[in-house]
Amino acid sequence: MKKIFLIVSLVAALTLPVLAQARPVIFTTELSSYSGDGAYMALYLTDAKGQYKRTLWVAGKKAKYYKHLSEWARGSGLKKTEYDGKTGASVLSGKTLKVTVEIEDALIDSGHLVQIDTAVENKRDNRAEVVVPLTTKGAGKAVAGKGYIKSFTYTF
Repeated sequence: MKKIFLIVSLVAALTLPVLAQARPVIFTTELSSYSGDGAYMALYLTDAKGQYKRTLWVAGKKAKYYKHLSEWARGSGLKKTEYDGKTGASVLSGKTLKVTVEIEDALIDSGHLVQIDTAVENKRDNRAEVVVPLTTKGAGKAVAGKGYIKSFTYTF
């Protein structure tokens, strides 16, 4: 009985730290004021070379428009499994999108980048509108997008 207890305790001691190695990251994207429909946005992670790794969030519910989020679309292959359960409404002009995502600690300060593509109907699409390293130093520091995004920040 002592042997079983010891084994269970050892397994728990080794497993619990692995489960605790992720943290909630809050991503806040404020859009500029522009005329037109709500923006579709793909928020995703890439490696240091810009290779797609995973989808964090997609704003805009009609998948037929996702092809306009071109860098994300290419990386994700537009596979439903890449965005299923990670979508919400498009974001209106001048409004803010705030999403919280669990990110593994191993991805922070490791060269991974947060990228955002944006698109608005009958307007210009912006691939990689925001590209920022996912670092502890960068947390809380606002960056401007080069299209519809007025500011983007993330916090732990």
